Order: sequence, then structure tokens, then C-alpha cells
Amino acid sequence: MKADALRGHLDPMILAVVEHEPLHGYAIMEALQERSGGAVDLPTGTLYPALRRLERAGYLASEWSTVSGRKRRTYQLTSAGQKMLVDGRGEWETFRTVIEGVLRPRTS
Repeated sequence: MKADALRGHLDPMILAVVEHEPLHGYAIMEALQERSGGAVDLPTGTLYPALRRLERAGYLASEWSTVSGRKRRTYQLTSAGQKMLVDGRGEWETFRTVIEGVLRPRTS
């Protein structure tokens, strides 16, 4: 899936992946790929700027941790991020409903 197709939906997708546990960037990429059945395969040049943007906005908090002997920045959802995720899920449902209404074949 092209990164352009995810525009407007990437932030809630990232927040959903870290909703229940803190993850480092590479683990976030793997989780997005796994949860999408391989359809979402983001380049690091897309993911890491999004993580920094979400952190600056207060939706994610990060800290350095050691994972498998390597020092990595781990991201977790903040309370503001939880609210943004709830809002993002609502916006997605509205978007999905509208698009399905337009694209669904009409029955006579």
C-alpha cells in the first residue's frame, strides 16, 4: 500500500499499535506490517518523522531503553494520544461509511 493512500490515517494507526504496550520504532513498523497482513510497509523516512510529530504534539511519550542489548527510543501512548486515537477511530468509521456508500454497487 502506498504511503499516499495512508495520508490522514497514519497517525491513528501508529497510536493504535502502541495503545497497549510501549514499542520502539522498528517494532512499530513490524506491528503495522503484521496487523495489515503485509499491506502497510512504511519506509523509515515516513515512520520516524511521524513519531517525532506525534511526540511533539503530546500524543506519544518516549524514553530510551535497552532492547536486545541495543539502546532504542521506546514510544508509548499518552492520555492525549488515547483521546486522539478514539477520535481517529470515529473519523475512520465516518470515512469508511461515506466511501462505502459511494463505491458500493447499486442494486436495482
